[in-house]
Amino acid sequence: MRRTRSLLAGAVGLTLMLAASAAAAGPLDAPGYTKAFACSACHGLGGNSRADATPVLAAMPTWYFKKAIEDYAAGRRVSAEMEPFAKMVKQQGVDDVAGYFAAQSRDKLAVKVERASVANGRKAAVACAGCHGDDGRGDERRGVPSLMGQPPGYLKNQMLLFKTDKRSPGDAELMKMKAVMKSVDDATLADLAAYFASLGR
Repeated sequence: MRRTRSLLAGAVGLTLMLAASAAAAGPLDAPGYTKAFACSACHGLGGNSRADATPVLAAMPTWYFKKAIEDYAAGRRVSAEMEPFAKMVKQQGVDDVAGYFAAQSRDKLAVKVERASVANGRKAAVACAGCHGDDGRGDERRGVPSLMGQPPGYLKNQMLLFKTDKRSPGDAELMKMKAVMKSVDDATLADLAAYFASLGR
């Protein structure tokens, strides 16, 4: 009886230790980390990019991460840098990598944005709300990604690629948006980027 109580007490103690360890676990302990490790060189620990031109992967929905990987790997989204990494992620297990980044918490955006640009971008974003929503949250059912809290340099560059038909060239579903982008001057694109970068933080 005494031995049973001792074993029970030990089991309870071990359970509490494991629970505390799990609660304190960080991005290095999360499932999928080893497969996602190579991404951290550019996208930051846990997918929290510190660079203005590199997107944040932390908390990115799995559906959009997997779509981006598929597009890069197939060459539909043209990038000499990303294509080989996308193919590597597919080989390692895109579901595991997508799940890892989706489970990570976002840090506060390291890049600063100017208040005037945010205010100007808020007014210009009315034209974007039809697809991306009033708050830039996107719409999974329509395949529209969230723009919230991404670095402004990255967002502006992507808009410029859309404007010049260098992102997903020939994609019929994006032609309407690209036509709208062509009518927007680069300064306004920068304001839009600042506005969407400021959201969700």
